[in-house]
Amino acid sequence: MAQLRNQHSEFVNRTVEIVVVGPEDASAFLRYWKAHDLPFIGLPDPTHSVLKLYGQQVNLFKLGRMPAQVLIDRDGVARFVHYGHSMHDIPDTAEVLALVDEIDGAARAETSA
Repeated sequence: MAQLRNQHSEFVNRTVEIVVVGPEDASAFLRYWKAHDLPFIGLPDPTHSVLKLYGQQVNLFKLGRMPAQVLIDRDGVARFVHYGHSMHDIPDTAEVLALVDEIDGAARAETSA
């Protein structure tokens, strides 16, 4: 999440909202968000309802939930999904921003056609 915090302005410039979903309860999320000064939304998911909705994997041998990144466009369509195989398998922020630009460019082309 540090890379998201450090490059948050790049997402804001592209009108992208970052929402981080985690298994902790609301009070644990609030403590973590305050301690790390995170400028984006944190959604507690202690019942794993969002996890199940998006098919995120749990591997107890690898500390629980595997990372997943989902880019959802303005129409609510998931345009990119990455399921990590370990806690370190997370796309680079530059790669995610490039995908955002690609999705945005395609949306603009559809609108002008």
